[in-house]
Amino acid sequence: MTRRRELENHRRSLGEIRNIMNAMKNLSYMETRKISSFLDVQHAVVKHIETVAADFLSFYPDTLTVTTGTSTDIYLLIGGERGFCGDFNHALLRHYKTIVLSSATVQPQLISVGHKLTTLLETDEHKIIFIDGASVAEEVSKVLNQIIDQLATLQQQYKSLNLYVLYHNNEQQIINQQLLPPFKTLLHQQHEAHAPELNIPADEFLLDLNYHYLFAVLHEILYTSLMAESRQRLTHLESAVKHMDEQSEELHRKANVLRQEEIIEEIEVILLSSVHLDE
Repeated sequence: MTRRRELENHRRSLGEIRNIMNAMKNLSYMETRKISSFLDVQHAVVKHIETVAADFLSFYPDTLTVTTGTSTDIYLLIGGERGFCGDFNHALLRHYKTIVLSSATVQPQLISVGHKLTTLLETDEHKIIFIDGASVAEEVSKVLNQIIDQLATLQQQYKSLNLYVLYHNNEQQIINQQLLPPFKTLLHQQHEAHAPELNIPADEFLLDLNYHYLFAVLHEILYTSLMAESRQRLTHLESAVKHMDEQSEELHRKANVLRQEEIIEEIEVILLSSVHLDE
């Protein structure tokens, strides 16, 4: 009896945990649907800015100054804020370490986004800037503003920056994208037949365009990473819920076997009692 009750209590506990994890799974699914709509808009914004930049640079290529001297490498790692997403953060960190080991330059300045990624880097001996990540889409703007503030501080400190961003895309691949200096790949791409009419100096226009592009593309990257994190969490939780359902069924089967044994024992006791009474 005691063993069967232990199994039934364990099964009830599993059921409660399973319900919680299933609710988390449903929330992750809802989050992916919500982020998807934000991403569509952000993709269009980034694409439009790149088109404008390509048109502008085809007529004003000299405004995109070539950096001379030493530039400081900045790596921005977009990790996860919450758990239940497998090796999301570990894979990102392994990719970053591979890049650093294969590079002959000095240790780059690192900016880590996401609490779970931060816990993996807390023991690192190098100076790291830590920023809390976004748990839901509504928190992306807050994270973006913190990143921009940190980049502005580093810009004042080092003057010339090479900014690289490591993040997961929608196919769960880790992307290493260079954002600063911007627009290098857009040079010498002829688009419009006539030069754009500017109301401000070309250098000033490109400076403003750089800021808007950096803001927009970082927005896009943060949404993309959060989408990848939510999808990986969704897959992870689906697997966990399925495993707990299987465990629950196994416990139910074992409890039934024990109950059958108890019934057989009770019948045997009744039969033995009946024999003694007859005697």
